[in-house]
Amino acid sequence: MQRIDHPLLSPSLGSHKSVSSFHFGTPGGGTKVYIQASLHAEELPGMLAAHHLRPLLEAAEAAGLLRGEVVLVPVANPIGLAQRLDHKPMGRFELDTSENFNRNYPNLAAAVSGQVLPALGPDAAANVRTVRAAIGQYLNDWKATTELQSLRRTLMQLAFDADYFLDLHCDCEGVLHFYCEEPCWPQLEALSLFLGSEATLIAKNSGGGPIDECLSGVWWQLAAQLRTQGNSAPLPQGCCSTTIELRGELDVSHAWARADAHAIVHFLQHIGVLHTDALPPVPAPRCTPTPLAGSETLRASGPGVLVFAADPGQPMRAGDLVAEVIDPIENTVQHVVAGVDGVLYARIRDRYVTAGCEIGKIAGATPFRTGKLLGD
Repeated sequence: MQRIDHPLLSPSLGSHKSVSSFHFGTPGGGTKVYIQASLHAEELPGMLAAHHLRPLLEAAEAAGLLRGEVVLVPVANPIGLAQRLDHKPMGRFELDTSENFNRNYPNLAAAVSGQVLPALGPDAAANVRTVRAAIGQYLNDWKATTELQSLRRTLMQLAFDADYFLDLHCDCEGVLHFYCEEPCWPQLEALSLFLGSEATLIAKNSGGGPIDECLSGVWWQLAAQLRTQGNSAPLPQGCCSTTIELRGELDVSHAWARADAHAIVHFLQHIGVLHTDALPPVPAPRCTPTPLAGSETLRASGPGVLVFAADPGQPMRAGDLVAEVIDPIENTVQHVVAGVDGVLYARIRDRYVTAGCEIGKIAGATPFRTGKLLGD
Protein backbone atom coordinates (compact mmCIF):
# COMPACT_ATOMS: atom_id res chain seq x y z
CA MET A 1 0.00 0.00 0.00
CA GLN A 2 1.22 3.46 -0.88
CA ARG A 3 -0.09 6.67 0.70
CA ILE A 4 0.07 9.88 -1.32
CA ASP A 5 -0.86 13.29 0.09
CA HIS A 6 -2.10 15.79 -2.48
CA PRO A 7 -1.87 19.45 -1.35
CA LEU A 8 -4.76 21.72 -2.31
CA LEU A 9 -4.41 25.33 -3.33
CA SER A 10 -4.15 27.43 -0.19
CA PRO A 11 -6.97 30.00 0.11
CA SER A 12 -5.28 32.09 2.79
CA LEU A 13 -1.94 32.68 4.46
CA GLY A 14 -1.01 29.89 6.84
CA SER A 15 -3.90 27.64 5.73
CA HIS A 16 -3.13 24.35 4.00
CA LYS A 17 -5.29 21.27 3.31
CA SER A 18 -4.55 18.05 1.48
CA VAL A 19 -6.31 14.96 0.16
CA SER A 20 -4.78 11.59 1.10
CA SER A 21 -5.10 8.63 -1.26
CA PHE A 22 -4.18 5.02 -0.53
CA HIS A 23 -3.08 2.86 -3.46
CA PHE A 24 -3.26 -0.92 -3.53
CA GLY A 25 -1.96 -3.16 -6.29
CA THR A 26 0.01 -2.15 -9.36
CA PRO A 27 -0.98 0.88 -11.46
CA GLY A 28 -1.86 -0.31 -14.94
CA GLY A 29 -1.79 -3.92 -13.77
CA GLY A 30 -5.45 -4.60 -14.48
CA THR A 31 -8.89 -3.29 -13.67
CA LYS A 32 -8.79 -0.08 -11.63
CA VAL A 33 -11.38 0.65 -8.95
CA TYR A 34 -11.55 4.07 -7.32
CA ILE A 35 -13.46 4.49 -4.05
CA GLN A 36 -14.00 7.78 -2.22
CA ALA A 37 -16.00 8.72 0.85
CA SER A 38 -17.67 11.81 2.30
CA LEU A 39 -17.46 14.24 -0.59
CA HIS A 40 -20.40 15.76 1.27
CA ALA A 41 -18.29 16.03 4.36
CA GLU A 42 -20.96 15.58 7.05
CA GLU A 43 -21.98 12.25 5.47
CA LEU A 44 -19.81 9.98 7.59
CA PRO A 45 -20.96 6.35 7.09
CA GLY A 46 -18.72 6.06 4.02
CA MET A 47 -15.72 7.34 5.93
CA LEU A 48 -16.17 4.61 8.53
CA ALA A 49 -16.73 1.99 5.82
CA ALA A 50 -13.43 3.09 4.24
CA HIS A 51 -11.76 2.64 7.62
CA HIS A 52 -12.94 -0.97 7.69
CA LEU A 53 -12.17 -1.55 4.01
CA ARG A 54 -8.54 -0.47 4.27
CA PRO A 55 -7.25 -3.40 6.37
CA LEU A 56 -9.09 -5.84 4.09
CA LEU A 57 -7.28 -4.38 1.10
CA GLU A 58 -3.96 -4.39 2.95
CA ALA A 59 -4.41 -8.07 3.81
CA ALA A 60 -5.36 -8.94 0.23
CA GLU A 61 -2.32 -7.11 -1.12
CA ALA A 62 0.00 -8.79 1.40
CA ALA A 63 -1.40 -12.18 0.41
CA GLY A 64 -0.83 -11.50 -3.29
CA LEU A 65 -4.53 -11.60 -4.11
CA LEU A 66 -4.79 -8.28 -5.92
CA ARG A 67 -5.24 -8.69 -9.67
CA GLY A 68 -5.84 -5.02 -10.36
CA GLU A 69 -5.58 -1.63 -8.71
CA VAL A 70 -7.69 -0.07 -5.96
CA VAL A 71 -7.41 3.59 -4.96
CA LEU A 72 -9.11 4.53 -1.70
CA VAL A 73 -9.76 8.13 -0.62
CA PRO A 74 -11.40 7.88 2.82
CA VAL A 75 -11.73 11.66 3.31
CA ALA A 76 -12.59 13.20 -0.06
CA ASN A 77 -13.42 16.68 1.21
CA PRO A 78 -11.09 18.20 3.81
CA ILE A 79 -12.49 21.64 2.96
CA GLY A 80 -16.05 20.80 3.97
CA LEU A 81 -14.90 18.71 6.91
CA ALA A 82 -13.38 21.82 8.49
CA GLN A 83 -16.48 23.96 7.96
CA ARG A 84 -18.66 24.50 11.02
CA LEU A 85 -21.20 27.20 11.81
CA ASP A 86 -22.75 27.62 15.25
CA HIS A 87 -21.24 24.25 16.24
CA LYS A 88 -22.94 22.48 13.30
CA PRO A 89 -21.13 20.76 10.41
CA MET A 90 -21.54 22.47 7.03
CA GLY A 91 -20.02 19.99 4.60
CA ARG A 92 -22.40 19.96 1.63
CA PHE A 93 -21.73 23.45 0.29
CA GLU A 94 -18.53 25.47 0.25
CA LEU A 95 -19.14 28.48 2.48
CA ASP A 96 -17.10 30.81 0.27
CA THR A 97 -19.12 30.20 -2.92
CA SER A 98 -22.27 28.33 -1.74
CA GLU A 99 -21.42 25.69 -4.37
CA ASN A 100 -22.34 22.08 -3.73
CA PHE A 101 -19.12 20.06 -3.40
CA ASN A 102 -20.64 17.41 -5.70
CA ARG A 103 -21.86 19.61 -8.53
CA ASN A 104 -20.35 21.64 -11.38
CA TYR A 105 -17.69 19.17 -12.48
CA PRO A 106 -16.55 19.80 -16.07
CA ASN A 107 -18.17 18.30 -19.15
CA LEU A 108 -15.33 16.05 -20.25
CA ALA A 109 -16.98 15.03 -23.51
CA ALA A 110 -17.14 18.67 -24.59
CA ALA A 111 -13.56 19.17 -23.47
CA VAL A 112 -11.97 16.33 -25.45
CA SER A 113 -14.36 15.41 -28.28
CA GLY A 114 -12.72 17.60 -30.91
CA GLN A 115 -9.37 15.99 -30.16
CA VAL A 116 -10.30 12.34 -29.73
CA LEU A 117 -13.16 11.61 -32.14
CA PRO A 118 -11.02 11.91 -35.30
CA ALA A 119 -8.33 9.74 -33.67
CA LEU A 120 -10.53 6.73 -32.82
CA GLY A 121 -10.19 3.58 -34.90
CA PRO A 122 -11.26 -0.09 -34.98
CA ASP A 123 -9.40 -1.15 -31.79
CA ALA A 124 -11.71 -0.67 -28.78
CA ALA A 125 -8.94 -0.97 -26.19
CA ALA A 126 -6.78 1.54 -28.05
CA ASN A 127 -9.74 3.93 -28.22
CA VAL A 128 -10.16 3.74 -24.44
CA ARG A 129 -6.48 4.58 -24.00
CA THR A 130 -6.82 7.51 -26.41
CA VAL A 131 -9.77 9.00 -24.53
CA ARG A 132 -8.11 8.53 -21.15
CA ALA A 133 -4.91 10.17 -22.37
CA ALA A 134 -6.89 13.17 -23.61
CA ILE A 135 -8.76 13.49 -20.31
CA GLY A 136 -5.51 13.19 -18.39
CA GLN A 137 -3.96 15.95 -20.47
CA TYR A 138 -7.03 18.17 -20.00
CA LEU A 139 -6.78 17.75 -16.22
CA ASN A 140 -3.05 18.42 -16.25
CA ASP A 141 -3.65 21.63 -18.18
CA TRP A 142 -6.48 22.77 -15.89
CA LYS A 143 -5.10 25.63 -13.78
CA ALA A 144 -7.13 25.65 -10.58
CA THR A 145 -7.54 29.17 -9.20
CA THR A 146 -9.47 28.35 -6.01
CA GLU A 147 -9.22 25.75 -3.28
CA LEU A 148 -12.52 24.21 -4.42
CA GLN A 149 -11.30 23.90 -8.00
CA SER A 150 -8.09 22.27 -6.79
CA LEU A 151 -10.15 19.73 -4.84
CA ARG A 152 -12.22 18.86 -7.89
CA ARG A 153 -9.12 18.59 -10.06
CA THR A 154 -7.30 16.40 -7.52
CA LEU A 155 -10.18 13.94 -7.19
CA MET A 156 -10.62 13.72 -10.95
CA GLN A 157 -6.91 13.15 -11.53
CA LEU A 158 -7.04 10.24 -9.10
CA ALA A 159 -10.15 8.73 -10.71
CA PHE A 160 -10.38 9.62 -14.41
CA ASP A 161 -8.75 6.37 -15.61
CA ALA A 162 -10.72 4.08 -13.27
CA ASP A 163 -12.87 1.32 -14.71
CA TYR A 164 -15.16 1.59 -11.68
CA PHE A 165 -15.88 4.67 -9.57
CA LEU A 166 -17.67 4.24 -6.22
CA ASP A 167 -18.74 7.45 -4.47
CA LEU A 168 -19.84 6.77 -0.88
CA HIS A 169 -22.49 9.16 0.44
CA CYS A 170 -25.53 8.97 2.73
CA ASP A 171 -28.88 10.72 3.05
CA CYS A 172 -30.30 12.55 6.07
CA GLU A 173 -32.35 9.51 7.09
CA GLY A 174 -32.83 6.63 4.69
CA VAL A 175 -32.29 3.11 3.56
CA LEU A 176 -29.28 2.09 1.51
CA HIS A 177 -29.87 3.23 -2.06
CA PHE A 178 -28.03 3.74 -5.35
CA TYR A 179 -27.85 6.41 -8.02
CA CYS A 180 -26.49 5.07 -11.30
CA GLU A 181 -26.33 6.07 -14.96
CA GLU A 182 -28.11 3.74 -17.40
CA PRO A 183 -24.99 2.60 -19.30
CA CYS A 184 -23.27 1.67 -16.02
CA TRP A 185 -26.06 -0.31 -14.39
CA PRO A 186 -25.38 -3.75 -15.93
CA GLN A 187 -21.79 -3.67 -14.64
CA LEU A 188 -22.74 -2.37 -11.18
CA GLU A 189 -25.90 -4.36 -10.45
CA ALA A 190 -23.95 -6.99 -8.51
CA LEU A 191 -22.54 -4.30 -6.20
CA SER A 192 -26.04 -3.12 -5.35
CA LEU A 193 -27.00 -6.70 -4.53
CA PHE A 194 -23.97 -7.29 -2.32
CA LEU A 195 -24.74 -4.08 -0.44
CA GLY A 196 -28.47 -4.81 -0.21
CA SER A 197 -29.77 -1.70 -1.94
CA GLU A 198 -33.43 -1.04 -1.15
CA ALA A 199 -33.91 1.58 -3.88
CA THR A 200 -31.98 2.01 -7.11
CA LEU A 201 -32.46 5.20 -9.10
CA ILE A 202 -31.41 5.05 -12.75
CA ALA A 203 -30.90 8.08 -15.01
CA LYS A 204 -28.94 9.26 -18.01
CA ASN A 205 -27.48 12.68 -17.27
CA SER A 206 -29.45 13.70 -14.18
CA GLY A 207 -28.09 17.26 -14.35
CA GLY A 208 -25.92 19.41 -12.12
CA GLY A 209 -22.56 17.87 -13.01
CA PRO A 210 -21.86 15.47 -10.10
CA ILE A 211 -18.45 13.83 -10.17
CA ASP A 212 -19.73 10.30 -10.82
CA GLU A 213 -21.67 11.32 -13.94
CA CYS A 214 -18.78 13.54 -15.07
CA LEU A 215 -16.53 10.49 -15.21
CA SER A 216 -18.99 7.97 -16.64
CA GLY A 217 -20.92 10.36 -18.87
CA VAL A 218 -17.96 11.19 -21.08
CA TRP A 219 -17.96 7.64 -22.45
CA TRP A 220 -21.58 7.29 -23.54
CA GLN A 221 -21.64 10.89 -24.76
CA LEU A 222 -18.62 10.34 -26.99
CA ALA A 223 -20.08 7.04 -28.21
CA ALA A 224 -23.31 8.84 -29.09
CA GLN A 225 -21.36 11.47 -31.03
CA LEU A 226 -19.60 8.72 -32.96
CA ARG A 227 -22.94 7.21 -33.95
CA THR A 228 -24.29 10.61 -34.97
CA GLN A 229 -21.26 11.06 -37.25
CA GLY A 230 -21.77 7.61 -38.73
CA ASN A 231 -18.43 6.52 -37.30
CA SER A 232 -18.35 2.80 -36.42
CA ALA A 233 -15.28 3.04 -34.17
CA PRO A 234 -16.04 1.01 -31.01
CA LEU A 235 -15.93 2.88 -27.69
CA PRO A 236 -16.78 0.85 -24.58
CA GLN A 237 -18.13 2.36 -21.36
CA GLY A 238 -14.65 3.06 -20.02
CA CYS A 239 -15.81 4.10 -16.54
CA CYS A 240 -18.80 2.73 -14.65
CA SER A 241 -19.73 4.99 -11.76
CA THR A 242 -22.29 5.05 -8.99
CA THR A 243 -23.23 7.12 -5.97
CA ILE A 244 -23.97 4.84 -3.02
CA GLU A 245 -26.10 6.30 -0.24
CA LEU A 246 -25.13 4.35 2.89
CA ARG A 247 -28.41 4.90 4.76
CA GLY A 248 -28.66 8.01 6.99
CA GLU A 249 -26.28 10.47 8.63
CA LEU A 250 -26.69 8.85 12.05
CA ASP A 251 -26.14 5.31 10.75
CA VAL A 252 -22.49 5.40 11.77
CA SER A 253 -21.74 2.07 13.42
CA HIS A 254 -19.02 -0.53 13.19
CA ALA A 255 -21.59 -3.19 12.36
CA TRP A 256 -22.92 -1.33 9.30
CA ALA A 257 -19.46 -0.19 8.17
CA ARG A 258 -17.99 -3.67 8.52
CA ALA A 259 -20.83 -5.18 6.49
CA ASP A 260 -20.48 -2.50 3.80
CA ALA A 261 -16.71 -3.00 3.57
CA HIS A 262 -17.12 -6.76 3.17
CA ALA A 263 -19.81 -6.22 0.52
CA ILE A 264 -17.40 -4.05 -1.47
CA VAL A 265 -14.72 -6.74 -1.15
CA HIS A 266 -17.21 -9.30 -2.47
CA PHE A 267 -17.80 -7.05 -5.47
CA LEU A 268 -14.05 -6.71 -6.05
CA GLN A 269 -13.83 -10.49 -6.03
CA HIS A 270 -16.83 -10.71 -8.34
CA ILE A 271 -15.13 -8.52 -10.99
CA GLY A 272 -11.76 -10.25 -10.57
CA VAL A 273 -9.83 -7.44 -8.91
CA LEU A 274 -9.35 -9.59 -5.81
CA HIS A 275 -8.60 -13.24 -6.38
CA THR A 276 -10.62 -15.83 -4.49
CA ASP A 277 -10.90 -19.59 -4.85
CA ALA A 278 -14.67 -19.45 -4.42
CA LEU A 279 -16.67 -16.49 -5.71
CA PRO A 280 -19.17 -15.16 -3.19
CA PRO A 281 -22.80 -15.85 -4.15
CA VAL A 282 -24.65 -12.79 -5.42
CA PRO A 283 -27.63 -12.08 -3.13
CA ALA A 284 -31.16 -11.79 -4.41
CA PRO A 285 -32.35 -8.26 -5.18
CA ARG A 286 -34.20 -6.32 -2.50
CA CYS A 287 -35.73 -3.89 -4.99
CA THR A 288 -36.45 -3.33 -8.65
CA PRO A 289 -34.53 -0.44 -10.25
CA THR A 290 -36.68 2.60 -10.98
CA PRO A 291 -36.06 5.75 -13.02
CA LEU A 292 -34.78 8.77 -11.16
CA ALA A 293 -37.33 10.70 -13.19
CA GLY A 294 -40.01 8.73 -11.31
CA SER A 295 -38.75 9.76 -7.87
CA GLU A 296 -41.19 12.04 -6.07
CA THR A 297 -39.86 14.74 -3.75
CA LEU A 298 -42.43 15.54 -1.06
CA ARG A 299 -42.57 19.11 0.24
CA ALA A 300 -44.35 21.04 2.95
CA SER A 301 -46.87 23.62 1.74
CA GLY A 302 -46.55 25.56 4.98
CA PRO A 303 -44.40 25.78 8.12
CA GLY A 304 -44.76 23.74 11.25
CA VAL A 305 -43.67 20.81 13.38
CA LEU A 306 -42.98 17.73 11.25
CA VAL A 307 -44.32 14.38 12.46
CA PHE A 308 -43.62 11.37 10.24
CA ALA A 309 -46.21 8.65 9.79
CA ALA A 310 -43.96 6.50 7.57
CA ASP A 311 -40.42 5.20 8.01
CA PRO A 312 -37.60 4.87 5.46
CA GLY A 313 -37.93 1.65 3.51
CA GLN A 314 -41.71 1.56 3.88
CA PRO A 315 -43.71 0.78 0.72
CA MET A 316 -46.19 3.54 -0.07
CA ARG A 317 -49.31 3.76 -2.20
CA ALA A 318 -50.50 6.99 -3.74
CA GLY A 319 -52.60 8.75 -1.11
CA ASP A 320 -50.89 7.13 1.89
CA LEU A 321 -50.00 9.49 4.72
CA VAL A 322 -46.27 10.17 4.89
CA ALA A 323 -46.14 12.99 7.42
CA GLU A 324 -48.07 15.73 9.19
CA VAL A 325 -47.00 19.36 9.46
CA ILE A 326 -48.57 20.92 12.54
CA ASP A 327 -49.06 24.65 13.08
CA PRO A 328 -49.66 25.03 16.85
CA ILE A 329 -50.60 28.69 16.49
CA GLU A 330 -53.45 28.24 14.03
CA ASN A 331 -54.13 24.71 15.31
CA THR A 332 -53.95 23.24 11.80
CA VAL A 333 -52.56 19.96 10.51
CA GLN A 334 -51.26 19.61 6.95
CA HIS A 335 -51.27 16.04 5.65
CA VAL A 336 -48.40 15.19 3.30
CA VAL A 337 -49.39 12.17 1.25
CA ALA A 338 -47.63 10.03 -1.34
CA GLY A 339 -48.33 11.02 -4.92
CA VAL A 340 -46.88 7.83 -6.40
CA ASP A 341 -46.59 4.17 -5.52
CA GLY A 342 -43.10 3.24 -4.37
CA VAL A 343 -40.63 3.01 -1.51
CA LEU A 344 -39.99 5.93 0.85
CA TYR A 345 -36.22 5.73 0.54
CA ALA A 346 -35.13 8.97 2.23
CA ARG A 347 -36.44 11.67 4.54
CA ILE A 348 -35.07 14.73 6.32
CA ARG A 349 -33.75 14.79 9.90
CA ASP A 350 -35.21 18.15 10.90
CA ARG A 351 -38.55 18.17 12.65
CA TYR A 352 -39.45 21.79 11.98
CA VAL A 353 -40.02 22.79 8.36
CA THR A 354 -40.63 26.02 6.51
CA ALA A 355 -42.93 26.49 3.53
CA GLY A 356 -41.64 24.56 0.52
CA CYS A 357 -39.17 22.52 2.55
CA GLU A 358 -38.29 19.06 1.23
CA ILE A 359 -39.62 16.28 3.46
CA GLY A 360 -38.83 12.97 1.79
CA LYS A 361 -38.48 11.00 -1.43
CA ILE A 362 -40.41 8.08 -2.90
CA ALA A 363 -38.96 5.86 -5.64
CA GLY A 364 -41.78 5.60 -8.17
CA ALA A 365 -41.68 3.35 -11.22
CA THR A 366 -43.18 5.76 -13.78
CA PRO A 367 -41.10 8.71 -15.06
CA PHE A 368 -42.83 12.07 -14.73
CA ARG A 369 -40.00 14.58 -14.14
CA THR A 370 -37.71 16.20 -16.67
CA GLY A 371 -34.74 18.55 -16.55
CA LYS A 372 -32.50 18.65 -13.48
CA LEU A 373 -33.29 15.51 -11.50
CA LEU A 374 -30.92 15.91 -8.54
CA GLY A 375 -31.50 18.19 -5.59
CA ASP A 376 -29.25 21.06 -4.60
